[in-house]
Amino acid sequence: MKLSSNKWIRLKTTCKREYLDTVSAVMEMIDNGIMVEDYSDIDELLDGVYGDLIDESILNADRTVVTVSVFLPEEKFTAETKSSLAARLSSLGVPAEVTVETLDEDDWANSWKKYYHPIRTGEHIVIVPSWEEFKPGKDDVVVLMDPGMAFGTGTHETTRLCAALLERYVRPGCSMIDVGCGSGILAITASKLGAKKCFACDIDPEAIRVARGNVKLNGTDNVRCEVSDLVRDVAPIPGGYDVAAVNIVADVIIRLAPDLGRYLAPGGVAIFSGIIDERADEVVSVIEKNGFRTSDAERENGWFAFAAKKADRGDNNE
Repeated sequence: MKLSSNKWIRLKTTCKREYLDTVSAVMEMIDNGIMVEDYSDIDELLDGVYGDLIDESILNADRTVVTVSVFLPEEKFTAETKSSLAARLSSLGVPAEVTVETLDEDDWANSWKKYYHPIRTGEHIVIVPSWEEFKPGKDDVVVLMDPGMAFGTGTHETTRLCAALLERYVRPGCSMIDVGCGSGILAITASKLGAKKCFACDIDPEAIRVARGNVKLNGTDNVRCEVSDLVRDVAPIPGGYDVAAVNIVADVIIRLAPDLGRYLAPGGVAIFSGIIDERADEVVSVIEKNGFRTSDAERENGWFAFAAKKADRGDNNE
């Protein structure tokens, strides 16, 4: 339901982490839809699979400080809301800073769209936002995208590099698997390039919801999208896939390396992206130790992507 106001008020409380539970409880008295920003567990993520994609501003954030916010329609907010909140926290002995910010509803939800325009990558691929008018050229391969909350607009170097490499290796009638598909952009691109059967998987149900929407948007009915973790619950198809796209992060690629060969046909090609330059040699080394040979590589703005062919024998281990 659309609210009558086009303005929203963000009421934000900043405090030491030790007061988080108390502040959250007080803020929930104003609205139970609170947003918490707490970076105290960032070091655990750095030791896991997400370290390469964590923004520097988050890496440098104070781990001892948290913020709790609620968002209120402008007509439901008064100056007393802020003063009452500050007084309540003070009476509980909570040292905190309470601030107010006005947000425009349209800007909040859609302002990013004005920066997202048709993007060319490779020789012929054009990634076009679903709300943009675009007149394709004779040889353009147009991929329509509405990324929603999923990764994969084509604006990021990792996606562009991977799509460009797909253009070199996808052949008419081939089969393709997209591991960590996000918005579905790479599987849909492969379908538009002539792949006959594409399977897109991701551990995030929201990504799969978005990917299925984009499959429908593009009319690429040969792309199947499922929530799954490749190494746990996806069975290899008979003969294996001809092409795989793995646009994730270095740590996940390394984790998948021993299993990936089972999913590829002999001579099949895996395209890896989402790798920062500093880890390129490490990832290539691991992939090659698991029965692949690098055949192509691209770099852009500190990001690295490469294609590697599986050995022509069934055993992908040396």
